[in-house]
Amino acid sequence: MNRRLLPLAVLPVSVLVSQIVTAQTPPPQGDFLERLKRTEAWEREIEEKQPPDKVLDAAGVKPGMVVGEIGAGRGRYTLHLARRVGASGKVYANDIDADALAFLHQRCQQDGIANVEIVQGEIEDARLPKGSLDAIFMVWVYHMVEKPVPLLRSFAASLKPGARVVMVEPIPQDIEGEVKAAAAHGHGNVHVNLLTPASVEAYAREAGFRLVSTIDKLLERDIIYVLAKE
Repeated sequence: MNRRLLPLAVLPVSVLVSQIVTAQTPPPQGDFLERLKRTEAWEREIEEKQPPDKVLDAAGVKPGMVVGEIGAGRGRYTLHLARRVGASGKVYANDIDADALAFLHQRCQQDGIANVEIVQGEIEDARLPKGSLDAIFMVWVYHMVEKPVPLLRSFAASLKPGARVVMVEPIPQDIEGEVKAAAAHGHGNVHVNLLTPASVEAYAREAGFRLVSTIDKLLERDIIYVLAKE
């Protein structure tokens, strides 16, 4: 069974979102702790094959940076990003799933992480702060974005000069497996794009970006794509 589809409840969602989530009612503490336990167990399994520190090193994430994370979900990478950029940096953790964001907010409180801003927004528009980001980061997200070109195009206004968009994506064979596994489990409405270096380059060009580099030897089953504005 595909390693990404097995824990459907904790997969990162498709797209970035952007208005600050307010008035979220957190789940009961016992429920939160049980969900956190399951989430962390899944994360440990995944991170054996996708070590976050190795990915953040390759992406050039450093203390003091301001980073937008697309499809932050329950925060598997949010916490790593927040610790890497430190108190002088900031992470805008964005998603369209209000439940996941409420969980992430509570998770940050639990861990004493104060440099994460939880935001919720729209499928086609990131709506991140203008001209303020050193990088935008996505992990296992872009191949599930329903409208990849409009979303990517919306990043441009938020990036500082020289900023990068970093995508960590499954190898094409695993994306194909994800499609088949979703169909087998009755998830016929799951939207999945088959991403290859050529298709990422085409999406980037159409959205006003260029593919700067493709890192395909660092991780066992993932490719890192680095984009920059034209």
